[in-house]
Amino acid sequence: MTAQSRAYEISKRGLDIVVAAVTLVLASPLMLAIAIAVAVTMGRPVLFRQPRPGMHAELFNLVKFRSMSVHGAAAGPAGDGSRLTRLGAWLRATSLDELPTLWNVLRGDMSLVGPRPLLPSYLDRYTREQFRRHQVRPGVTGLQQVNGRNALTWEQRFAYDTWYVDNRSIRLDLHILARTVVVVLRREGITAPGCATAREFTGSRVHAVAGAGGAGRRLGKGAT
Repeated sequence: MTAQSRAYEISKRGLDIVVAAVTLVLASPLMLAIAIAVAVTMGRPVLFRQPRPGMHAELFNLVKFRSMSVHGAAAGPAGDGSRLTRLGAWLRATSLDELPTLWNVLRGDMSLVGPRPLLPSYLDRYTREQFRRHQVRPGVTGLQQVNGRNALTWEQRFAYDTWYVDNRSIRLDLHILARTVVVVLRREGITAPGCATAREFTGSRVHAVAGAGGAGRRLGKGAT
């Protein structure tokens, strides 16, 4: 690791800790209200915990507010539509279900910015290029989230992820965080076309992800 890379990682970790800690404190009354609403409308548990691959594909327990009923269709993207509650749909649309995930940021499992942590079952389905997304900590938000989110194809999403891995910087992270606020307020890309959440990733037919250069160009000059 170069001195520049080391300085970036230290600065990024410091930003993660400060922003996550301050946000958790300021949002604690809202989080309490959400927890009560989830408990009343969906019962317990209030929090959703699930193993997800982190940096170097090491598993950690992702924490979010629960947005789905434990009853109904089998777990997984195919059954999301029947289990997603009205409150859960609103939490997802506003991204408020992600607030507890800041605890994962404080713990060091995740970063504020990085590729989203996906299901462990996907690990064997990635191409070698796509698997490079695990070279960094997963993020609460990321380049793909501010460029289409679940409305993108999986290949497009992974292209953004690997482009970020190769071009990450504090300037880019701050740009993504600022863009995230706009995307959340506009509620863009919350679901994939024809799905309640996102389509399952079943593997790519291609062996190299194309279009990563376009990911950078869409950010605009000076973003990196």
